[in-house]
Amino acid sequence: MTELLIADDHPLFREALRGVVSRLLPGAVIHEADRFSRLYELVEQRPDADMLLLDLDMPGARGFSALVHLRALHPQLPIVIVSAHEDPLIVRRALDHGAMGFIPKSSDAQQLGAALEQILDGFPWAPQGIEAGPGADAEEIEAAGRMRDLTPQQFRVLQMVCSGQLNKQIAYELGVSEATVKAHMTHIMRKLGASNRTQAVLIASRLGIPDDAGMGT
Repeated sequence: MTELLIADDHPLFREALRGVVSRLLPGAVIHEADRFSRLYELVEQRPDADMLLLDLDMPGARGFSALVHLRALHPQLPIVIVSAHEDPLIVRRALDHGAMGFIPKSSDAQQLGAALEQILDGFPWAPQGIEAGPGADAEEIEAAGRMRDLTPQQFRVLQMVCSGQLNKQIAYELGVSEATVKAHMTHIMRKLGASNRTQAVLIASRLGIPDDAGMGT
């Protein structure tokens, strides 16, 4: 029995994706998440799922940070990016960070089905024409390597800091004290090789995607 995880914050797209998967794989068990905190719980509960279909712009983790973090925690889980970003540079960066495939959201049902079949057979899939393009640079690869050392809670704290939240806001949302948040930040900065909070955010931003980069229709 095939078990798939779908992580996307748009319910209509999740519904469409679920429909394609159900037609392609009758009887497949599908679990969904609309934000990173829910996705993290889902992956913890079902680490042996056959595939994770992941949007790059999930609430709680933007850009390639969620991909990098989940690949570090669950290297056995094939992760496929399904995204409105279609710039070849973004596709190559996703593959460089360990994605098993990259499926543009503009793909029709036939192309989506063919991509999923190929990936489930154990072969990577990406749109044609991206092989010769540039990918992640050395600084980005180094930043990803440092991010892999973060614990799940440290990762959540860093993502909240990157979104501009203050320590007291983070403490309230996580149900911990401000002193605990400060302790997490100390460990985060040490693991990232950052001397202060701003530098930690800059390192994390190397895994981001500009708002206007390669968005499809």
